Amino acid sequence: MDGSAAVAAVGESRPEVVLMDIRMPGMDGIAATEQITSRPDPPKVIVLTTFHLDEYVFGALRAGASGFLLKDTPPEDIIRAVRLVAAGEAMLSPAVTRTLIEQFGRDAPAPWRAAARESLRALTDREREVAAEVAQGRSNADIAARLYMSEATVKAHISRVLTKLSAANRVQIAIMTRDAGLA
Repeated sequence: MDGSAAVAAVGESRPEVVLMDIRMPGMDGIAATEQITSRPDPPKVIVLTTFHLDEYVFGALRAGASGFLLKDTPPEDIIRAVRLVAAGEAMLSPAVTRTLIEQFGRDAPAPWRAAARESLRALTDREREVAAEVAQGRSNADIAARLYMSEATVKAHISRVLTKLSAANRVQIAIMTRDAGLA
């Protein structure tokens, strides 16, 4: 299957979650992910990659993917990732989460840094704190414990951060926060 066929299949079947290969003939997985996530009420997309730090993964996350997994991920972990992503969480392969976020922060070009800083100005101080915790890869429960608030309050802050930043998911919050130099 190529990316065009994946986009068409999503239009016909309206899935909640799509597992997207990055490298496909014709339209690649990044372009397909961007088309899929730009639809009204889009499904969540998890990208699959063979490489630990495949340069295409960065583009896929910017295109709106909710996460990525390595292709050697055990089947039970893929099922867990699909469930988490369907529930609104982001899922990054544990082996690369920290490295990926740090790489994004280090390599963000100056215009991205400036745009991220400008976007984050719309957040309250507390929302910025929550965004920084998200960028560290922490769960809602961990954020609640670290910032002395309930999980419901954390979820409310994350919801407002997603709206204010026009972010599709927690991964994009993490990227923007890193780009701005806050995490």
